[in-house]
This record gives sequence, structure tokens and C-alpha cells, in this order.
Amino acid sequence: MVDSNRSHLHFTFCHQKPERSFFFKGRQFPICARCTGIHLGYCVFPFLVFGVFKIPLLWSILMVIPTYLDGALQAYFDIMSNNKRRFVTGVISGVGSMSLVSIIGIYIGNQILTFIN
Repeated sequence: MVDSNRSHLHFTFCHQKPERSFFFKGRQFPICARCTGIHLGYCVFPFLVFGVFKIPLLWSILMVIPTYLDGALQAYFDIMSNNKRRFVTGVISGVGSMSLVSIIGIYIGNQILTFIN
């Protein structure tokens, strides 16, 4: 969605705080460092679905935890993170999330195939 009051894209799911965002050639990224990492992590989805590599269920769940832990430490204990940590935990979380989605999707697909055969 384009916000008429600003000259850049506005994503309602991201706070877009300048101090938590990357800049390129003086322009702020449209999403924060953590969301940038998460979205880059999402790019592994086709490799997971087509079996190029697999991540075990437990590891997939564990990969999502660092992002929530980093966010909670900032929010509740006033421990400041930095953009590098936000980005890295975001990438790990994005990969873990897509692994979970692929595991669940493949499981549901197999159940459907079992049911119709």
C-alpha cells in the first residue's frame, strides 16, 4: 500500500523505524532489518518443498526462537539489539518458518494422497 503522506511504500506489518532499518544510498529500506532478514529467509522455500535440502522438525521450531527471544529482550528487559543481530535472527527465523510450512504442507499433501488412493 502506498501512503500518500510519505514518498515510500508503507507495510503495515513492519514498524519501519529508521534506527532499526538499513539504508542504501541514503534511502531507508521499506522494512526494518529483522523483516528484511525474515523475507530473505523465505527465499529458501522452493528448495525445501522440492527436497533440495530438509531441516528436521525440531530444528525448524528452534530456528524461530532467536527472533522472538531477541525481540522480547528488547521489549521487556531494555537490552538493545543491533541491526546485524536483527537481520541474522530474521534470516534464521525466515528459513525455520518456511521449513515448518513445507513440513506441514508435505504432510497434508501426503495425507490427501493417502485418502484418495
